[in-house]
Amino acid sequence: MPTVTCFGAAREVTGSCHLLEAAGVGRFLLDCGMHQGGDAVDRVQDEVFAFDPASLDAVILSHAHLDHSGLLPRLFHEGFSGPLLCTEATAELLVIMLKDAAGLYLRDLERANLRNRRRGRGEIAPRYTMEDVDAVIRACKGYAYNQRVALADGASLVFQDAGHILGSAIIEIRCMEAGEVRTLVYSGDLGKTDSVLMRRPATLQHADLVMMESTYGDREHRTEIDTVAEFREILRDTWARGGNVMIPAFAVGRTQEILFHLGCLYHAGELDDWQVFLDSPMAIAVTETYNNWLRLLDDTDMKALEAAHRASLNTFLPTLRLTPDTEQSMAINRIKSGAIIIAGSGMCTGGRIRHHIKQRIWDERNTLIFAGFQARGTLGRLLVDGIRKIRLFQDEFVVKAQIETLGGLSAHAGQSELVAWLSAFDRCPATVLVHGEASAQIALAERLQTELGIEAGIPERGEVIAF
Repeated sequence: MPTVTCFGAAREVTGSCHLLEAAGVGRFLLDCGMHQGGDAVDRVQDEVFAFDPASLDAVILSHAHLDHSGLLPRLFHEGFSGPLLCTEATAELLVIMLKDAAGLYLRDLERANLRNRRRGRGEIAPRYTMEDVDAVIRACKGYAYNQRVALADGASLVFQDAGHILGSAIIEIRCMEAGEVRTLVYSGDLGKTDSVLMRRPATLQHADLVMMESTYGDREHRTEIDTVAEFREILRDTWARGGNVMIPAFAVGRTQEILFHLGCLYHAGELDDWQVFLDSPMAIAVTETYNNWLRLLDDTDMKALEAAHRASLNTFLPTLRLTPDTEQSMAINRIKSGAIIIAGSGMCTGGRIRHHIKQRIWDERNTLIFAGFQARGTLGRLLVDGIRKIRLFQDEFVVKAQIETLGGLSAHAGQSELVAWLSAFDRCPATVLVHGEASAQIALAERLQTELGIEAGIPERGEVIAF
């Protein structure tokens, strides 16, 4: 009987990593993500694989977000040499994501080792190098949605559109064991049904085991219409105060959605005279990739771009300024009011957003808008939870800026959407909940039991599930 072992995103939101094993078929890793929160060097150094990377036959990747892909270079560094299977768009995004993450990690490691040398301590050896990133990229094999891909004798997979970010996929794997076909469906991250740019998540009908994400298993999102109305009011209020807006945004998905909404506000004459800055080299590169794959995005939303006679997300918003260089980023600090600054990272764990927070968090005229999930242990989570003082760059800052959360811009399905997605299966499959905090998983499991009669499991890290 095939088994899946949950080595990450078990009763937590980040670090997705699941090992599928089937006798006579092979060993396949579903995602290889890093945990979010804390120092970048510590995150990479502290991760330990509970399996031998060299023993894997392949890695199957649901999408490019780092909490699903960020440890791939380390996996290669520690002996994995097989293929990496994903969608075509994910393969293109990985080049940007992993090179950027590796650059940050290696620079932080260099600074940490400089401090160690000054203190007479030993140096920290890198857990992976840029050569390992190149090995990941060479190993990538991209496939179209709905294309059946052979894994081994008696096993195949299909990527279905998850509607989460560009290239995101639901993974369906069929294994033949003892003359019987067993089907695993791993949801990856499921998008909202009304997200702009992205299509609705595909629905499937049959599975022996469903591994479903549960990030927002205990809550619903506001509708897209209500969220945009709230966004508009926040911008108006901040404009009236003479302030600036900071938006910590994930480079893949959230940034492009925010640009689309700002473009729509601009063309409706509702953006005032805001100057909009995309202050993230990675987000700039990712947005160009989105422009290359517009055909994969939602047809209805694409009509808005066509109606405005625009060729890309960039030009849809004429007031947008790209600031890839450090000097351009620092120049934003001289703007006293009227700036919307979109910068990474989305959970404020690194990147340029921390510098902008340093410059503006203490000014009550300003607003900090969160537009995505904030994991425990991140600066973003502390700010959302109401912390009044923070430490950044060895200094303490009082939090006086307005802190706002736009839950409706999440790229994840809410509770009712998760229930509806699972209800599409033709019978009640065995179900386990992953990629969620325990409280969200318990709430979702209770609703699944009540409405669908499904007794969903909530695996712990290292737990083995047979199907």
